[in-house]
Amino acid sequence: MPEYRVVDAFTDRPLAGNPAAVLVLEDPYPEVWAQGIAAEFNLSETAFARRVGEQDAEFELRWFTPVAEIELCGHATLATSHALAELGEPAPYRFTTRSGILTVEHRDGRLWMDFPARPATAAPAPDGLADALGARPLWTGIGGNNDLLVELADEDTVRSLAPDPEAIRALPARGVIVTARGEEAYDLVSRFFAPSMGVPEDPVTGAAHTVVAPFWAERLGRSDFLAHQASSRGGDLHLRLRGDRVLIGGDAVTVATGHLDL
Repeated sequence: MPEYRVVDAFTDRPLAGNPAAVLVLEDPYPEVWAQGIAAEFNLSETAFARRVGEQDAEFELRWFTPVAEIELCGHATLATSHALAELGEPAPYRFTTRSGILTVEHRDGRLWMDFPARPATAAPAPDGLADALGARPLWTGIGGNNDLLVELADEDTVRSLAPDPEAIRALPARGVIVTARGEEAYDLVSRFFAPSMGVPEDPVTGAAHTVVAPFWAERLGRSDFLAHQASSRGGDLHLRLRGDRVLIGGDAVTVATGHLDL
């Protein structure tokens, strides 16, 4: 019976941040089995780590939303690394993934993920964007895996946003990242909506910040940021842009463990 953990990522306290289910496996598994388990957990992501012992990576890592496998996921990578630490696996953790080799290290009392930067290129706002968001965009672009990056007026606008999920789904993008400069405790704030992927709003999205970090580095002339994703659960991300890579640091807390009766 496979063991699982549910881990809250990008938080140092339970019932905050972004929950991910994590399974650490030894044997190959069918994709349809993994997708079914992800649908059963019904979290924004379920991560499957399988020991492979390759030259460049000790584990294969795959991420599934309730409806599809995705190319890159930050919070579930952080959650997986936290789970491996609890299982006694020594850091650094090297994963072979659809986005190449990803490395996670333990430094300064937190886990740090080394991800590819995926900057956005300026693009016209698609028809219906302002109505879908309920706010006027200041800047729009496409980055990441066909995600729409939208700069909004200020932090309060990001926090109070109440978009229309069906209108967001109809936009020509996988998901929508909204961001604004922070006003007090944080350098920047963001939120992420991906109803087409079965995730109306993701609580805290590491992968979105591979798009957000280069955007704000260019505007603010800095490379290190404390970011906050302002969902109802909320979470903090430490960002360091280093050339074409983004280092994303965060904490994680295990909230549940168990076995699947499969």
